[in-house]
Amino acid sequence: MDASAFPIWVLAIDYLLGVVMWTLFGRFAMSIFLPEDSHFFFMRFFVRVTNPLLRFFAPVTPGFLLPWLHPLYVAWFFFMIRFYLLPWLLGYGAMGMLSLPLESEISYMVYDLIGQLVGR
Repeated sequence: MDASAFPIWVLAIDYLLGVVMWTLFGRFAMSIFLPEDSHFFFMRFFVRVTNPLLRFFAPVTPGFLLPWLHPLYVAWFFFMIRFYLLPWLLGYGAMGMLSLPLESEISYMVYDLIGQLVGR
């Protein structure tokens, strides 16, 4: 489904939730290679931006979950909101794979870039 099929406010909500989700995933990915107190500027950014979200979701985060998995767990909530709850609340029903407007736009840009590189 093309992003132009959605009202602009739906795209804004999805893009905001998508950026939050991918930032949480970025923190998780960075934590595989770097400690949380690293001086690397990307890691400091991810920690500073995501700590409030992790504190907010702390009551629903299982105690047995390893601390470095918390960002991935919270990102899963944002994915579920974007993929299931948001379309249901807006009356769009099941939209299928790559129905997330942010990721759909990125995939279209990648396909166009690859098409230009290949010469089509």
